[in-house]
Amino acid sequence: MKTVKDYIRTIADFPHEGIMFRDVTTLFADARGFRMAIDQLLHPWAGEKIDKVVGLEARGFILGGAIAHQLSKGFVPIRKKGKLPGQTLSQAYKLEYGEAIMEIHEDAIQPGERVLIVDDLLATGGTCGAGIKLIERLGGEIVGCSFIVDLPELGGRELLESLGMSVSVLCEFEGL
Repeated sequence: MKTVKDYIRTIADFPHEGIMFRDVTTLFADARGFRMAIDQLLHPWAGEKIDKVVGLEARGFILGGAIAHQLSKGFVPIRKKGKLPGQTLSQAYKLEYGEAIMEIHEDAIQPGERVLIVDDLLATGGTCGAGIKLIERLGGEIVGCSFIVDLPELGGRELLESLGMSVSVLCEFEGL
């Protein structure tokens, strides 16, 4: 029986030499694999009250939209700076070299709403950490964070757990 990990291809030296890129588009393209991933991303949160699903740019939009549909809940994108048209809150975070900024609409989450964060890959945890701060600034309560892939050597899970988050991953890959 295939697992979610079996649907993910690895592309060597992309986008830079020495990187083993974990490509989830092959998972998304397979109906059975995609359904399996959505079901498994939801499973740890069964029975939890969830008001909104947040997807982190960009593949988190695909997952978050499908999960929000499955739950009959609203979907909220957290995007790179300058991509959202309305009034936004911004949160800077550190990258390997430099800094980036994520944004959310100011009215996307109401105080007390319970939020599930989803994305395809957990590496250093910087993007998700910025998302957590944005949601908390709006008064949202984070139920947990769900990812398809974890790269444990990069420490993202530990970072998110140090912020008090419950983290669920479907599979792990060693290396970068």
